[in-house]
Amino acid sequence: MSDKTRLFAELSYNGTGFHGWQVQPNAITVQEVLDKALSTILREEIETVGCGRTDTGVHAKQFYAHFDLSNPRPDLSGNPVFLSRLNSLLPPQIAVKQLLNMAPDAHARFDATLRSYEYHIHFQKDPFKQNLSWLLRDMPDIDPMNEAAAILLEYTDFSCFSKSNTQVFTNNCKISRAEWVNTADGLVFHISADRFLRNMVRAIVGSLMMVGKGLLKPADIHDIIESKNRSNAGSSVPACGLYLTEVRYPYFTH
Repeated sequence: MSDKTRLFAELSYNGTGFHGWQVQPNAITVQEVLDKALSTILREEIETVGCGRTDTGVHAKQFYAHFDLSNPRPDLSGNPVFLSRLNSLLPPQIAVKQLLNMAPDAHARFDATLRSYEYHIHFQKDPFKQNLSWLLRDMPDIDPMNEAAAILLEYTDFSCFSKSNTQVFTNNCKISRAEWVNTADGLVFHISADRFLRNMVRAIVGSLMMVGKGLLKPADIHDIIESKNRSNAGSSVPACGLYLTEVRYPYFTH
């Protein structure tokens, strides 16, 4: 029997005011705040491992992180009292939804099989969407944008949409959904893949917006992807409209 307890924390957060998920010097991050709260309540040094990293200002409706305790603690999983105490130590922008006992080798990042994001756009000034959606003046043409988005599913190498100088072994990703949907007050871009590169979704949205504005043709997406050159893709859109919405694992029922 293992002498430690590995737990998954499912959480959500409003990324406004945080410099992303991952701990970094001289900046407040979600991971830093969560680790401090867990260390305080559990009375031992906790270092979480997230399912990925979100950039400054990006939000998460669903995010998983795992962490280890030095001694077995089966009483934490599904414990509403402990969960309430933990959330009381966290700021309003971060909420832990549940804690789950996991196998000692379960990994929040490497075991994830699918991640989904949404990008939100609105077209009329709305104080309740400040820092939560991207305000645009003119409506783009959604039909060619969806034609261009469908091309993404034909490729796996997305070097052209990756932030430069990232420490990854491969720029390959398998996209299973890429679609723009009209909403009552704007547009939402839905995208799902087995993994994402840094800044990838915001670069894709920026490129598709160029199609929607008539600056590119849908077929130009082929050339951009095949170039493997970030400078050929569109500019990254603002972080405020981006949400991580779902993370899937083989051992959870969906």
